[in-house]
Amino acid sequence: MGSIVRGGGTTVVGVTNTYGMPVVAIVGDGQLARMMQTEAIELGIGTRLLAGSNEASAAQVIADARLGDYTSLNDLQEATAGTDAVTFDHEHVPNEHLQVLIDADVNPEPRPAALIYAQDKLEQRIRLRDLGAPVPEFAGIASADDAKAFWDFVDGAVCLKATRGGYDGKGVWFPDTLDECLELVEELLGRGVPLMGERKVPFERELSAMVARRRSGEVAAWQVAESIQDGGVCRVTIAPAPGISPELAKRAEDLACRIATELDVTGVLAVELFEAGGEILVNELAMRPHNTGHWTQNGCVTSQFEQHLRAVLDWPLGSTTPTAPVTVMVNTLGGDADPEMPMGQRVAAVMEKYPQAKIHLYGKQWRPGRKMGHVNVVADTVEVARAVAEDAANYIINATWLDEE
Repeated sequence: MGSIVRGGGTTVVGVTNTYGMPVVAIVGDGQLARMMQTEAIELGIGTRLLAGSNEASAAQVIADARLGDYTSLNDLQEATAGTDAVTFDHEHVPNEHLQVLIDADVNPEPRPAALIYAQDKLEQRIRLRDLGAPVPEFAGIASADDAKAFWDFVDGAVCLKATRGGYDGKGVWFPDTLDECLELVEELLGRGVPLMGERKVPFERELSAMVARRRSGEVAAWQVAESIQDGGVCRVTIAPAPGISPELAKRAEDLACRIATELDVTGVLAVELFEAGGEILVNELAMRPHNTGHWTQNGCVTSQFEQHLRAVLDWPLGSTTPTAPVTVMVNTLGGDADPEMPMGQRVAAVMEKYPQAKIHLYGKQWRPGRKMGHVNVVADTVEVARAVAEDAANYIINATWLDEE
């Protein structure tokens, strides 16, 4: 493993922070790490990145980027040596490696005892149930007989999940018949995919309760947002969730704060929730900045990325007070075709039409459905904010305005 060689053949050596400020190592090279870097610059925090390639989103903007494999203990040790904290833009680093780092006085946050509940969905469900948190009925699926028993138990309302590795709608299946369910289970288990079954919830909408917690125990919550999915991928977030009652919002915030504390999470925690009949059920946990929290960049005093860095360094947390009545985030997901108009021209056109729109791009090449960036808009009403954000995002994706289609 070594430093990335940038264009022109110049090797970028490791950056040393000479101003008495800490250095945070970030494992994972995607857009979440990229947006942590933006806040680290403002705070004077040094960063070091363990990246898979020098074209990766975060590697484009972090000078001290080391090429390596996050599943390699040696690469992790080299990338994190001498740093003040280590954090992640995904949950897939092997926990046994993180324990080795801890034993060597390196400080990964969140720690493996917490991270396991974001890595393994079955372990997560068991722990949340033991805490008394509201979760759908579930069971581990290790055989076709297990699948048949669970199908009968929930009257066929089955959602199958890979217990590890799934994200953005991947690793989730909804079989329509028992035969389809059993065939799917046999196939997946045969491929070595660990499975669980969960009751399919007839929810009304999805909510996101996001909090941050520092090592010494302080917890801060953002207002509860609504998340609108497209093919299992978050496409729109509205903060606050439209029409949510103060009682339900408080219940969701309190639940997220309790989960963060009981699981000893450090950093940002996203608790994805189903709302059904005035009740909430936990859908997923993410222990890192999260797509449903991107609105905080422009709609809140302290963004999730700044807050995450504060938390993993055990610094005082910032205010989560909203800066506007409503913020809407719309992802720019790659369309079916890449427009001939260069991205720079599309961005300039959006700026011309909507100077209030805040555009965040990730430095990624086009691919259908790929998260290439997002647009945030603040306004007095959901209708105004969403109309602008949707039109702006559509132009960045397709080079056309919605009223032209």
